[in-house]
Amino acid sequence: MEIIKNSSNFSSSEQTFVTIGTFDGVHYGHQQIIEKLVSEAKKANKKSVVLTFFPHPRMVLQKDNSLELINTIDERATLLEKTGLDYLIIHPFSKEFSKMSALEFVRDILVNQLNISKLIIGYDHHFGKNREGNITQLSEYSHVYDFIVEEIPAQDIDSVSVSSTKVRRALHAGSLKTANNYLGYNFMLNGTVVNGKKLGGTIGYPTANIDVKETYKLIPKTGVYVVKSTLDKKIVFGMMNIGSRPTVDGNHQTIEVHFFDFNQDLYNQNLTIELMYFLRDEHKFDSIDSLVHQLKKDEETARNYILKNL
Repeated sequence: MEIIKNSSNFSSSEQTFVTIGTFDGVHYGHQQIIEKLVSEAKKANKKSVVLTFFPHPRMVLQKDNSLELINTIDERATLLEKTGLDYLIIHPFSKEFSKMSALEFVRDILVNQLNISKLIIGYDHHFGKNREGNITQLSEYSHVYDFIVEEIPAQDIDSVSVSSTKVRRALHAGSLKTANNYLGYNFMLNGTVVNGKKLGGTIGYPTANIDVKETYKLIPKTGVYVVKSTLDKKIVFGMMNIGSRPTVDGNHQTIEVHFFDFNQDLYNQNLTIELMYFLRDEHKFDSIDSLVHQLKKDEETARNYILKNL
């Protein structure tokens, strides 16, 4: 898959099959749409294209700092690459771009830049200035500019029973199993290992402190999770705490991972952490000894879970 920043940089003499959307989560429902796109494009000997936008329109138009996305743009690209897609076009979303009319969007981007042959789109898709464009207009423009519009019916999308909103709700509730089932993969956090207070090492549980730089990335419910990561090309398991560390009077949220049977320095490395299982809520313990006792129980539970689910 080739990643192209800005549709104006795309050039292909071959015609394309295109779908458009945010695809946050690249969840099971999204995967169904993209698999259909890739399959139909191959059969017709065309190129498959996903056109997405970044930043998210709400971040630009509404200055929405509360927006939480399941994936960072890099995570989204990694997930889309697994679908067999030919091109991912990440078009910069700006106030100026938002003023483009539905006609201009179809003519200038889909037709002139992407050389579109077929558009596969959801039944409720809107586009263009003030979201004026809809499936009816697309059908009209398709006759003018000679491309096919294939609408994904409401019943097909609804039958999947998956939405990015449902995934977000599950993650906020600590219902990780539900969220991962919706996604079709383990929810992940990406971040750089930064210096912490190194308290974990003094009680036998050294941790890597993960700094997630993208402020729009959804951080799931506080608590303790069973996780895995790839370190030095090997899968390593561990447990992760998301929270404020109330037992040691913490005053801000941290993300700390203790890897089992691993003691290398990870400082400044960028890690992808996959969340496998929600162990428990975060608690304030009466003493450090009580905390250590609970951590040992957590480790035993986590190791048993890993053995049963390898």
